[in-house]
Amino acid sequence: MQDFEELSREFLNRFNTSHFPQKPESLYQPAEYFLGLGGKRVRPVMCLMGNELFDEIKPHTWDVATAIELFHNFTLIHDDIMDKAPLRRGMPTLHEKFGHSNALLAGDVMLVVAYDYINKVPQSNIHKIIQLFNSTAKAVCEGQQLDMDFERTPEVSLADYLQMIELKTSVLLAASLKMGAMLGGAGEGNQQHIAAFGRNLGLAFQIQDDYLDAFGDPAKFGKQSGGDIVANKKTYLLCRAMQLASASQQKEMLELLAADSPDKVVRMISIFKSCGVDEESKILMERYLSGAFQHLEDIAVLANRKEPLRQLARFLVQRDY
Repeated sequence: MQDFEELSREFLNRFNTSHFPQKPESLYQPAEYFLGLGGKRVRPVMCLMGNELFDEIKPHTWDVATAIELFHNFTLIHDDIMDKAPLRRGMPTLHEKFGHSNALLAGDVMLVVAYDYINKVPQSNIHKIIQLFNSTAKAVCEGQQLDMDFERTPEVSLADYLQMIELKTSVLLAASLKMGAMLGGAGEGNQQHIAAFGRNLGLAFQIQDDYLDAFGDPAKFGKQSGGDIVANKKTYLLCRAMQLASASQQKEMLELLAADSPDKVVRMISIFKSCGVDEESKILMERYLSGAFQHLEDIAVLANRKEPLRQLARFLVQRDY
């Protein structure tokens, strides 16, 4: 059994090659540029780990992992355009460097090439893989739409927020693991458990990310505190605080959302602490993480084969605040 780092290195060696023709350069050069920005490649490696949990990695699992990474980058290109983001990983975003039209087409062709890789899957599995891939892609689009809708909605319920992050973040982690498990010969019950492991892990990760944006150490986590607050992003902290806040606190929160002020971050964080959502978010994150570990425990394979996934979960959801 290989751990995440070992599989990640092997995947990168295979992935870091050209996936596109040379011409027309105006279409394919932007796509190559974006892939060259790098990334953790978590989702494709999870696909490989899902396979290796049950059997040695099949050759076509590398193709599906590649398709997953290309699809993920397709979503990032479009997210950057919708968010009007100037930078990704410290470099100009695709639409900033090559223009909106070129960026859209580069993202589109990336998705098409992803299907070329999926098409390499043997006939015995291809229909189920395509069905899962398509339903996952649809869910990610739904999550992105909800996220954009929430930007124009002053108040978002906690249930709606959790649905949004499940669609936007968790379903692709779950599907990556499940596709790998399917290709590794896992039975239906084990497929469901590994998908639930990924879904719970994704929710825990996103809630931790919400917490760290407000309460994490900027020097440790590499970003300024309160970025989500400045951007009026709907997070677990904001949605839950709206539920728990007094009438006067709700009024203040809505005023802070409606207009920028120099002390916006400080005041909003003060309300979060007063409502106790900082501690609640840690409790909920631990609940989802425990749920993930329980589903991993319920998978019917030898315990030592699960250790790489346990280590990955601990890495993604670090409990060192």
